[in-house]
Parts: sequence; structure tokens; C-alpha cells
Amino acid sequence: MIIYQDIITGDELVSDAYDPKEIDDVAYEVDCELIIVKEGDVDIGGNPSAEEAEEALENGATQVNNVVHSFRLQSTVFDKKSYLTYLKGYMKAVKAELEKSNPERVPIFEKNAQAFAKKIIGNFKDYEFYVGESMNPDGQVALLNYREDGTTPYFTFWKDGLKKQKI
Repeated sequence: MIIYQDIITGDELVSDAYDPKEIDDVAYEVDCELIIVKEGDVDIGGNPSAEEAEEALENGATQVNNVVHSFRLQSTVFDKKSYLTYLKGYMKAVKAELEKSNPERVPIFEKNAQAFAKKIIGNFKDYEFYVGESMNPDGQVALLNYREDGTTPYFTFWKDGLKKQKI
């Protein structure tokens, strides 16, 4: 299994169990789903039937996003101006890390990240924002959105802001 960690904070953000798909050579998208969690439950990937889900919610269970739950992501809030300020600083930090570890990737990252950031800003109102468990404001902010069907959630992560750790 491969765990994707934030290169700035070291927070675990996602794993290959969620089948990351590369987007525009700058980001990964992972589909996620809402799961029912009861206190003391361990998520083994099964999904209860509709009747079991209704009954579980009545008995004090909660419905959560599986990626948020598994990696203890924390919800955060941005307006467009504060997100742009954050993104500018984050891109500088990622570029600095790339200059140390993979300098030939820097021009590709700059070009692709700028174009992808414009897409995000163009659809800013569609996103929810999550940070890693440490809640470090300098780390990567994961973007939650929904597919065209309006019910399938997915996360977007900056590819160059992640490092792979094989476990």
C-alpha cells in the first residue's frame, strides 16, 4: 500500500486504496463515499444496505466521508481572497521543495499548477476545503467537490505537494 503524505506537514492525506487518478499532470482525484460509522466500529470497506443504514443512524451512528474519516482530515473555510493568498504561499513552498528534490519538474509544475489553479478559482463556490490532521495552515488543502451526478464526492490533491510512502 502507498500512503500519500503532505510534503510540508507530513500529514497522511490519502492512500492508493482510493485509486488516485492523475489530472493534467498536476493533481490527483480520488472518489470517495459517505459511510455509516458507529462508535467502536472499524471500517473494513463493507457498505450496509439501505435498511441497515437507516437503522444505524437511528441508533446514534453518524454518516461521514470515508476519506475524511480514514485520514482524520479537518474541515476549514476560505473565501476566494484568502484562498488565493494561501495558494500563492503554498505554491512557493512546493516549488522550493521541488527545487531541492526534483529541479527538472519545476517548470512543468509552474505551468500546470497555474492553469489548474485557474480552474479551481473559476469553480470556487463548488469546493469544500480540508486540511491534514495536524491542522498546519502551511500544508496542503484538499478540495472536496461532487461529480456531475451531484451525489458522488471526490477529493483533489496537488500531486507535487505529496510524497509517496510505501508501507
